[in-house]
Amino acid sequence: MVDLAAFASMGADSIDAAMLIGAVLLEAAILYVGYGAVEEIFGQRVVKRLRGE
Repeated sequence: MVDLAAFASMGADSIDAAMLIGAVLLEAAILYVGYGAVEEIFGQRVVKRLRGE
């Protein structure tokens, strides 16, 4: 379990690090969903074109 009191006692640097980690995780989730949507829309077209169909 995460001890939130530890973050408060560590200062602003740990808060900045936590915000950076959160931003990176949010960006990863957005890219995951976005690439999944693009694959759903264009995936079959690309596969058919590569196969020469």
